[in-house]
Amino acid sequence: MYPKTVIEQFHTVTTASVADAIDQVVGVRGYMQHSIKPRINDQKVVGPAVTVKEGPTTEKLPPQHALELIDSAEAGSVVVIGTGGESEVAVWGGLMTAGAVANKLAGAVLDGGVRDVTEIRRDYGFPVFARSVSPGTTVGRFKTLAANVPVVCGGITVNPGDLIVADLDGVAVVPQAHVAEVLKLALMIEQREAEQARLIRETGSLREGLAKYGRI
Repeated sequence: MYPKTVIEQFHTVTTASVADAIDQVVGVRGYMQHSIKPRINDQKVVGPAVTVKEGPTTEKLPPQHALELIDSAEAGSVVVIGTGGESEVAVWGGLMTAGAVANKLAGAVLDGGVRDVTEIRRDYGFPVFARSVSPGTTVGRFKTLAANVPVVCGGITVNPGDLIVADLDGVAVVPQAHVAEVLKLALMIEQREAEQARLIRETGSLREGLAKYGRI
């Protein structure tokens, strides 16, 4: 969906710079709640969102929409699952990870739990950002309602095709219509802050660095 160069450039900027750029370009908060954090490793994730919406149930059903999406999504996609903020149920595990790796997906971002953490770390190293770690299955508790529809994850609405940028600072969601503008500004922010930090180190003065560069 996005040119390879765009994905590569977003890999060079931090989520913090992307969040700042979204604030200025879009005018709304673009980063998820702090509880959505890396649970497997510190690998950075950049890729277009493919989404799954889940809801509570007492039926004992497999997560059909999620399973089908993992098999059908384009390589490099990021699976985003919205649950309404349920933290005591795992909406992702080892078998789903095996499918995601086989289909060359970039990562998963979950408004819920992940399980099989030891297996995922040991066998795949697949990056998963989740609200929690939980051993609980969705079967009999949650079911998938739809795929590739807008979902809320970490307090942010994610539309299919929005660009996910996630690292140790958190998860940012770049609206598809603003990807080029956000990237341009994020690169400028990174360059400015690198120069600012260098000046502070050279002069030994935080005040001087702030006075010269201010904010974009």
